[in-house]
Amino acid sequence: MPEPEFRELRYFCAVAEDLNLTRAAKRLGIAQPPLSRAMRQLERRLGVALFDRTDRRLALTPAGEVLAKEAAAVLAALDLAVRRTRHAGVPGRKLVVTAKPGVATELLHRVCERFRTEPDTPELRVVVSGFGEQADMVRDGRADMAIAACFDGYDLDTELLATEPRVAALTPEHRLAGRDVLSIADLVDEPAPRWGDSTGVDSHYWLGNPDRPADGPVVRDSAQLLEVVALGQAVALVPSSLAARNVRPDVTYRPVPDAAPYRTLALWPAGSRSPWISRFLQTALECSN
Repeated sequence: MPEPEFRELRYFCAVAEDLNLTRAAKRLGIAQPPLSRAMRQLERRLGVALFDRTDRRLALTPAGEVLAKEAAAVLAALDLAVRRTRHAGVPGRKLVVTAKPGVATELLHRVCERFRTEPDTPELRVVVSGFGEQADMVRDGRADMAIAACFDGYDLDTELLATEPRVAALTPEHRLAGRDVLSIADLVDEPAPRWGDSTGVDSHYWLGNPDRPADGPVVRDSAQLLEVVALGQAVALVPSSLAARNVRPDVTYRPVPDAAPYRTLALWPAGSRSPWISRFLQTALECSN
């Protein structure tokens, strides 16, 4: 039996989202009768009913619910493949690398400075991105590579570039500030900053403990984070290098030996064979040692 066509899957996803043929047809820019025929054709191709038409309202069958989830993933992968292919085919394109401000961009600048001195290298473009944006920029082709601190490893290749200890940032008046060394257990009941748009993996990493509540104010960069700490609104785990660069009278730092170290990772499209990415990664590893 012939496999479903991508056009049919796009039509199906629109109908599955709206559960109304008229609205879906209008959104797709086609008439309703061809859309209805396309859905019937798709069901014949698959040999299963995708919609329950016994009631006046359209509903997905169990098979339709599975296809709605799987088709969305297939179409998203196709869209990414198209964007990456077009990006790769642009004549004289640059190697685009991104990182968020802080530890990652400091390393990125060192890598770029050395990479530019090597023979036969492409022109580099550095993009400063926000918290949590790096992986998505690589996925959708806006960047060829990224340097990031936290990533769950899904659908991108990664390489650990460097690690460093993390310390607790708190006010000098805080009840824990009088101690020389703290532990993760000491921080469980302390309000923790919530990073905007963070995933579960991000939250567990930045909190240092999945049992620690993230009930502090929302922050989007390290400057915001230190301000909410200085105001006594949160206690935060930060890289030791960030603490060294931000010595201030209203924030003090204490080591937390059992906190997972701050990691700096390189991210790039899974399975990439780009010689430029390979050479940049090798330079990054040399600069981080």
